[in-house]
Amino acid sequence: MLFFQTLLTWGGFVEYQYTHLGYVDDTLFMGYNSRADKPMMKPRAPWMHQEKPEFWEYETQRALNLTKQLTEELNAVLHIYNQNKTGYHTVQMMHGCSVLLGGYFRRGYYELNYDGRDYIALNEDLSTWTAFGKAAKIIRYQWKIWDFAESLRTYLEETCVEILQKHLEKGKEILLRTDPPQTHVTHNASTDGKITLRCWALDFYPADITLTWQRDGDNQTQDVEVMDTRPSGNGTFQKWAAVVVPPGEEQRYTCHVNHEGLPEPITLRWDPPQLPVPIMTIVIGLGLGAVLMGAVVTFLIWKRRTKSKKGSGSEFLSLWEHQAPLRMCPDM
Repeated sequence: MLFFQTLLTWGGFVEYQYTHLGYVDDTLFMGYNSRADKPMMKPRAPWMHQEKPEFWEYETQRALNLTKQLTEELNAVLHIYNQNKTGYHTVQMMHGCSVLLGGYFRRGYYELNYDGRDYIALNEDLSTWTAFGKAAKIIRYQWKIWDFAESLRTYLEETCVEILQKHLEKGKEILLRTDPPQTHVTHNASTDGKITLRCWALDFYPADITLTWQRDGDNQTQDVEVMDTRPSGNGTFQKWAAVVVPPGEEQRYTCHVNHEGLPEPITLRWDPPQLPVPIMTIVIGLGLGAVLMGAVVTFLIWKRRTKSKKGSGSEFLSLWEHQAPLRMCPDM
């Protein structure tokens, strides 16, 4: 579970925008935007609609308090650098925790970023800090005096884990599902003669997935490009891995896909399109059909003349002339 907060200020802090987003894995479950018509924390996932109105009132007030806190921290950074409040400034904060199977604490997170320049983060030991930039180092020193890391440790190891477990229980139909990827390989030939095979994985959940290319059974690392996993916009994810291959050697390359939703890893190759029926075959076929049709018509004319000479069957011939085209159509 991770919470992302961003404070964007401009115009001497007369106006600001503050957003607060909460995620379990990669699923947004609640959000706040100070620029909304009626700013308040709102549910963003189905299971969050079970919460009572007082829960949302509390979370809205907490967002307002954090806005004030981040504004004060940004003021401190600008003071350290002797900068005024004009122009654009940002403070970004991320905090949360992750758990192992069974709900055991795995890791805690707490990071701050000022104007994309100064950075301070709680290390994995939950007792020391990493800081970059003059202002971040000064803030780190203050936090050491306040023993801020110790209070964070209690929150991350206990409170955060407890909240995360509640989300996993209430939203298990969504959060604990596994949607296998839809996979295929595409082929693209560039103007310089290079062939690119791209292995696609679409509409999968959760986000963890592995795509690798092999040549004759050996892992391929050269001429390989892998796209970062990205949201599809519908609660699932997508990813691709591309490899440049020599022309004519496409079948020597295989793509290997491994995902939690698959019963076992799958192997893909590029499937060349089916060749169309040669034009010459079509022409020959039409020619033979025309010859056969001509033979049938010649036979019918000869038959009619023969019967006319005998002076009988005129009614039958008249009927045949109307029905003959209908009988011939299926053979055409």
